[in-house]
Amino acid sequence: MIADAPLTRQTATILIPNQQPKLGNADKEAKVANEFASVFLTQVVDEMLQTVDLGVMSGGHAEETWRSFLASAIADEIANSGATSISENVRSAIARYRAISSVSGE
Repeated sequence: MIADAPLTRQTATILIPNQQPKLGNADKEAKVANEFASVFLTQVVDEMLQTVDLGVMSGGHAEETWRSFLASAIADEIANSGATSISENVRSAIARYRAISSVSGE
């Protein structure tokens, strides 16, 4: 039963589906940076996959659709693993921009 389960972010979301947990600035910056890295890496991986012969899966609309899903999945794994420094650099840039904005009063 849900009443017996420990309260976690997942169970809290189930209990109160319309309320998302509040994220601090650092959490928001990390999420945005990771999403940016994932989108960027999706484009890179998709370009790389265009150069690979996929055998029987080659050609047509289905291959293009499948390749985009594959590229997105691979890029998400790379971004989430932290194997590149893309998200860290973006997060750092966002933090610097936020600091400058708060000093200048924007």
